[in-house]
Amino acid sequence: MDIVADSLIRIKNSYLSYKERTVLPYSKLVLSICKLLKEEGFIENFKEEKIEGKNFSRINVELKYLGKKAALTDVKRISRPGLRIYKPSKALPRVLNGFGLAIISTPKGVMSDKKARKEGVGGEVLAHVW
Repeated sequence: MDIVADSLIRIKNSYLSYKERTVLPYSKLVLSICKLLKEEGFIENFKEEKIEGKNFSRINVELKYLGKKAALTDVKRISRPGLRIYKPSKALPRVLNGFGLAIISTPKGVMSDKKARKEGVGGEVLAHVW
């Protein structure tokens, strides 16, 4: 199962149904993606929650709306478990001519395409968000 695609689609579907928050399965990768989405203004806030008496955690995400419009319009998963997509720093994609965000997993951590280009690192192109 692709936990990144599942998490991004849960966020997108929650926006489409005008919910205030959603719950994601916990992983370090999903947590770092939530941190990036918060920094870029696509979600309001997130919080890790440990389940009492159980051996797992989850991530509660508060969604962000600009008036009645969702801050996140669409998501496209690029690299998937069956076909990984890697790009060097000079070939990183620009989403909607810079209005969107490409989520890149680099050796320095998960970062946006703009930051990865600035630092001169490439990596796996996880998804496009706009």
